[in-house]
Amino acid sequence: ERFLTINQKIYCTIKMIASCRHSLLKAAKQLATTRQYSATTTLNDRIVIAVGGNALQRRGERLTIENMLKAAADMAPTLAALSKDHELVLTHGNGPQVGELALERSAATFDVLGAESMGQIGYVLAQALSSAGRTTAPIICQVVVDPQHEAFRDPSKFVGPIYGAKEATALSQSLGWVMKPDGEYFRRVVPSPPPKEIIQIDAIRTILEQCPDILPIACGGGGIPVSRIPSNPRTLTGVEAVIDKDACGAKLAAELDADGFIILTDGGGIWQNFGKPNAREMKKASPEYLEGTKAGKNFPGSMGPKIQAAIDFVNNAKSPNAWAAIGDLRDASKIFNNEEGTLVMKDVKGEGVVWREQKAEPSPPKQSKEPHKSG
Repeated sequence: ERFLTINQKIYCTIKMIASCRHSLLKAAKQLATTRQYSATTTLNDRIVIAVGGNALQRRGERLTIENMLKAAADMAPTLAALSKDHELVLTHGNGPQVGELALERSAATFDVLGAESMGQIGYVLAQALSSAGRTTAPIICQVVVDPQHEAFRDPSKFVGPIYGAKEATALSQSLGWVMKPDGEYFRRVVPSPPPKEIIQIDAIRTILEQCPDILPIACGGGGIPVSRIPSNPRTLTGVEAVIDKDACGAKLAAELDADGFIILTDGGGIWQNFGKPNAREMKKASPEYLEGTKAGKNFPGSMGPKIQAAIDFVNNAKSPNAWAAIGDLRDASKIFNNEEGTLVMKDVKGEGVVWREQKAEPSPPKQSKEPHKSG
């Protein structure tokens, strides 16, 4: 009888442990569906900030590592200050940098050039932010695209400098580049398919949840374009393309359940009749209004993709209160309270737009033989 009693106690203990384990696993599963950072940090909103590649190249200056370091040092204090109150993830463009690399190494494919530019810019930003008191973790990110997407039949992403008609024709014939007119000049274009999957998303999320003092730098230049081999989907292969950094930033923000997505430019927010005497800037706008008025469609190489990325994030975010903003890098701290730039959100009263009081609009950048500035 004593033996049976001991066995019964052991059985009850095992059953109790199993029950507790089941409860813990259930709780952990429920917890995994919610955002974790609020439990590990006192910071406010989770924000993904996209900085254009042009931010690392002052107008009129050559694209050198020294000049990139100087430009990064200028912007680092602003980003470091924002990271004290908000949980940030930083992404960046690479338009000028990848264009420069393509000129130096015409035989290299754009997946490799994208990886090189990502490491280069990640290093520059990490060094500048470290000097400003922030520890960062630049992550080399691969982003899956569809190699059969229509973007490969009609390349549209401008890279590198501008050329005259004869020079463009010679480069097209000798190197096989696809060239398209950009104003009165010509530029090289490459396919720019939309991002489907960010391979390193779990690594980025882990840093946010487990290391709140570290600022991730991810998906630079839109990420390294790769595709999955149909016969073996676990195998990745590089793709000759450049993913739009704002489109990838919007996907990154949505997958991280970010509260906001900020696109920093060198030309302010969203303008109606940009470059004309009756131009005016939007203070707030809804995705419906922007889509209905085809905002940015006249600027497919610059503002158009930024507006579309803001719309995509707000529409795809889980939270109905998610917002996106487009504004000047110099006004980054004022964008949060809508003092500057354009805020994109679902709940905008009236016609879906609020206009700012009249102010001078930014001057459109002049054409030059510098690398592409839309980053």
